[in-house]
Amino acid sequence: QVQLVESGGGAVQAGGSLRLSCSVSESIFSLTIVAWYRTAPGKQRESVAQFLRRGIAKYVDSVKGRFTISTDNAKNMVYLQMNSLKPEDTAVYYCFAQKQGTNYWGRGTQVTVSS
Repeated sequence: QVQLVESGGGAVQAGGSLRLSCSVSESIFSLTIVAWYRTAPGKQRESVAQFLRRGIAKYVDSVKGRFTISTDNAKNMVYLQMNSLKPEDTAVYYCFAQKQGTNYWGRGTQVTVSS
């Protein structure tokens, strides 16, 4: 079972930056997909950024050019660098991984962006 633990959330003013970290309990090379999702107040969970095994990164349109997903394979870490944050980025952010068809989720970390 893959365990994911997020950190790095917090409160920031609009225009600021945060970096979320996700500690993965096993080698990232064993995972098909690593990704970040978020759930904003009153909205459904959405995929923010995905990092596929082939090294391809995909982003939801609303964060393109502002967010960057990356991995440190030696440390089994997944990161989400978030720049130029907007109040609409306020949400609980979840780390996600898929291995052999099974999905795994972290518990989430709160990001609050004030105007």
